[in-house]
Amino acid sequence: MALTHFADLLLMSKQQIEPQRLLLVFACAELPVDADAAQKDAFARGEGGTLAPVICVDKRPEDIQSFEDLVAESTLTGLNWDILFVAAMSGRGGIAPNEDEAVQPLKMMVEAVKGGRIGQFAAIDRQGSLVELIRS
Repeated sequence: MALTHFADLLLMSKQQIEPQRLLLVFACAELPVDADAAQKDAFARGEGGTLAPVICVDKRPEDIQSFEDLVAESTLTGLNWDILFVAAMSGRGGIAPNEDEAVQPLKMMVEAVKGGRIGQFAAIDRQGSLVELIRS
């Protein structure tokens, strides 16, 4: 199954042999304080910048009805975001990882996003489409 939308990822996570817990890090694009004119121009075109985590949460796939519902829930925080990073934790013996088990991996994921180490995560734009982010 080719993943092109968050709905595909959500469906795939629900079809795994072991139950899953999704780790979600919402990040906003920022322009570095010391950006030069070329960087500012690129950022204005929607290119470049850095990604800063603004919201992180873990959820069972069953607790997410749709991408639209997830976006609506994120809007309640009052924080803007541009890209959603997603990773999954697999359960064991038919039991999904619980919230306590997700705390440390979620913290590590936030730090990875802060450090630009995002290659191991699915990246999703505000329309729910999977995107490929290119480091420059």
